Amino acid sequence: MSQTTDNAPTLIRAVSRWQIVGLSINDVIGSGIYLLPAAAAALLGPASLWAVLLAGLAASLLVLCYAQAASYFDQAGGAYLYTREAFGDFIGFEVGWMAWLTRIASIAALANGLALAMSALWPAAAHGPAHTAVIVLGIGAVTWVNVVGVKSGAQMAVVLTLAKLAPLLIFVAVGVFYMDWGNLSGSTVPVRANLTEAALLLLFAYAGFENTPAAAAEYENPKRDVPFAMLTMIAVVTLTYVAIQAVALGTLPNLATSTAPLAEAAGRFAGPAAVLLLTLGAVVSILGNIGNSVLMGPRYLYALAVDGYGPALFARVHPRWHTPVAAIVVPAAIALALALSGDFVQLALLSVVARLATYIGTAASLLVLQKRYADKPGALVLPGGRLIPLLALAVSLVLLLATTTANLLAGAAAIGVGAVVYRLRRR
Repeated sequence: MSQTTDNAPTLIRAVSRWQIVGLSINDVIGSGIYLLPAAAAALLGPASLWAVLLAGLAASLLVLCYAQAASYFDQAGGAYLYTREAFGDFIGFEVGWMAWLTRIASIAALANGLALAMSALWPAAAHGPAHTAVIVLGIGAVTWVNVVGVKSGAQMAVVLTLAKLAPLLIFVAVGVFYMDWGNLSGSTVPVRANLTEAALLLLFAYAGFENTPAAAAEYENPKRDVPFAMLTMIAVVTLTYVAIQAVALGTLPNLATSTAPLAEAAGRFAGPAAVLLLTLGAVVSILGNIGNSVLMGPRYLYALAVDGYGPALFARVHPRWHTPVAAIVVPAAIALALALSGDFVQLALLSVVARLATYIGTAASLLVLQKRYADKPGALVLPGGRLIPLLALAVSLVLLLATTTANLLAGAAAIGVGAVVYRLRRR
C-alpha cells in the first residue's frame, strides 16, 4: 500500500520510541480502572486479584501477536493492514471498517464520560450548557492538537499518560501501608456464571493496545519501536492493575459494593485531598483516551482511503502539518454530534465485536505472515512459533462466544454495511 501519491504532501515520521510507549499506555489505562476493582471483586471476591493477573497474561498473548505483526510493516493501518496482507482486500477492509467505527463510538462515549467525571468537580457539568461545553471543548481541543501535527498529539499523550499514572501510583504507594492483608485471601469459590462475565470485563480492561500500530507510518522506526512499546505497555499496565486491585481489596472492606472504589479507599486512608487527586486523575484519564482515539482512529480511515475506500479527501495530507486533516476532523465532528445527541449508545454495542474482530484477524493473519516473513531481517521472533497466535486466537474465539446477542447483532449489521461500502471502492 502506498502511503502517498507523487508530488503530494506526505506523512512524516516524527514520533519517537518513548512517545509510542506513552501512546500505548494512554490507550489502555482509562477511567475504567477507577471502577474495575469493585466490579471484579463483585464477581470474584478475593480471587479477583489473581484474575486481574491472569487477564494480563492472556492479553499478553494478543499483544505479542500485534508486536510481531508490527515488526513486519512500517505502514499505517494496524490490524487492517495485517489482515489485508494475509487474507485479501475484503476481510482486511471489514476489519479496518469496524476498527474505525468503534473509534467514533469510543470518542462519543468518552466525551460524555468526561462531562460526568467533571461534574464531581463542577456540578453544573452534569447537564445543560455546561455539559455541552465540556463535550465540545474536550473533543475540540484534542482534535486541534492532533490536526496541527502528529508529534504534538504524541507529546500530549505522553503528558496525559504521566498525569494519569501519578494518582494511581500515589494510591498504591500510600495505600500499601494501610492494607489488611487478610482481605486478599478467602475461600469463596466464584460462581461459574460469573467467570464468563469476569473474563470479558477483565480482558477488555486491557483493551486499546490494538490501536498502537495504526499510526506506524508516522513513527520514526515502527518495526523496532512498536513491538518495544507494546511489550513495555503490557508489563506496566499489568503491574499497575494488579497493585491497584491488591490495595483496593486490602483497604476497602465493602469493595464489591462501592460505586467509587479508588476514591472511597483513598478517602479512608489519606483523606479528602486524595479523593480530589483521584477525581482529577479520572478526568485526565478520560481526556487522554479521547486524545488517543482522535489520533489513532483517523489512521484507519486514512489507510482505507489510500486503498480506494471512501472519499479520496481522507487520503490527503496537509502540506504544512503533514497530517490527514479531513480524516481527523470529519470523524471527530461525527463523534461530537453523536455525543451531544446521545445516539452513540447503539453504536457502542459494536465495540465488543469490533475489538474481537481485530484480535481474531490479527492472530489468524500472523499464522500466514509468520511463514511469509520468516526470514525478514530484524523482525520479532516469538517463542513457540505458531503456539502464541493459536492461543491468542483461542482466547479471542472464547470471548466471542461469551458476547451478548445485542453485541453480535451490532457486529453483523456493521459487517453488512461494510460490505456495501466495500463495493463502492474507487477504481
